[in-house]
Amino acid sequence: MMKRLSAVTAAVFVLAATYSVQATQVPSEVEAQAKTEILAVVTAMEHAWNSGDFKGYMNGFENPGVRFVSKGRIKGGWQDALDNYVKNYGGAPDGRGELRFYDMTVEVYAPDAALLISHYHLERADHPQEGINTRLFRKIDGRWVISMNHVSSFEAHAGEPGTEGVPER
Repeated sequence: MMKRLSAVTAAVFVLAATYSVQATQVPSEVEAQAKTEILAVVTAMEHAWNSGDFKGYMNGFENPGVRFVSKGRIKGGWQDALDNYVKNYGGAPDGRGELRFYDMTVEVYAPDAALLISHYHLERADHPQEGINTRLFRKIDGRWVISMNHVSSFEAHAGEPGTEGVPER
C-alpha cells in the first residue's frame, strides 16, 4: 500500500511540476512589447504589398526557414514564396490588389514565440481573396519574423459581411 501511495504521490508531483512549467506566464511588459512589435511587422508587410514591394513584404518572414501551408499542402520556403508573389501578383497595381489584415489576435507564449491569427482581404478586380492567416512568430536575432504561415482562403464577396463564412470587414 505504501509503495502504491508513493507512486501516486510521485505521479501527482510530476504532473504538478509539468503544469507549472506549462503555465509559466510571460511577464506583461514582455507580452505587451512583443504584441506591439508583431503588429508593426504585419503593418509593414501590408504597406510593402500595397506599394508593390514584394521583397519588403517578405521581410516579415524567416529567411530561408519559413514554411507555408495552404490549399492542403506544405509549400516551399522564402524564395519560392517571393517568386510566386512576383509571378502571380506582380506588375500593375490591379494585379497585386490592395491587401488588408484585420481582426488580429496575438498570443505570446514565450519571450521568443507567439501566434497571430487574423483575417485578410485582398481586393483586386480579377479574383479577390479573403481568408484567415495563422502565423507562428519567432523572435530571431532580436527581430520578430513569421516562421510558419498557414492560410485558409475562400472566395471573396461570397456574401454579406457577418454572414456564415464571411467575416465582418
